[in-house]
Amino acid sequence: MSKEILRPTGMKFDNDKLDYTLVPWDGLEEIVKVLEFGAKKYDRDNWKHVENAESRYLAAAFRHMINYNNGELTDKETGLSHLAHAGCCILFLLSLEKK
Repeated sequence: MSKEILRPTGMKFDNDKLDYTLVPWDGLEEIVKVLEFGAKKYDRDNWKHVENAESRYLAAAFRHMINYNNGELTDKETGLSHLAHAGCCILFLLSLEKK
C-alpha cells in the first residue's frame, strides 16, 4: 500500500485580475499585422503623434467598416482585413481616451 503525500493547498490572489485568456488571439494577430505594416510605412508608434488623432482614427475606422460592409474584405493597399484595420483604429482610440 502506497502512502499518499498530502501537500498544502497553494494560494494565489488573482481573483480580481484581468483574464487575458479571454482574448481571441487569432483576431488580435490580424491587428498586429496592421500595426507592423504601419510601423514600416510610417514609424513605430507614429499613431501617438498624429494631429487630431481622435477624429482621424474614428473616421478611418468608419471607412474600413463601410468598405467591409460593402463587401470588400481586404484593404487594397495592405491586403489585410478591413476589420483588422478598424480594430487597430479602435485600439488607438481606446488608448488615446485613457490618456
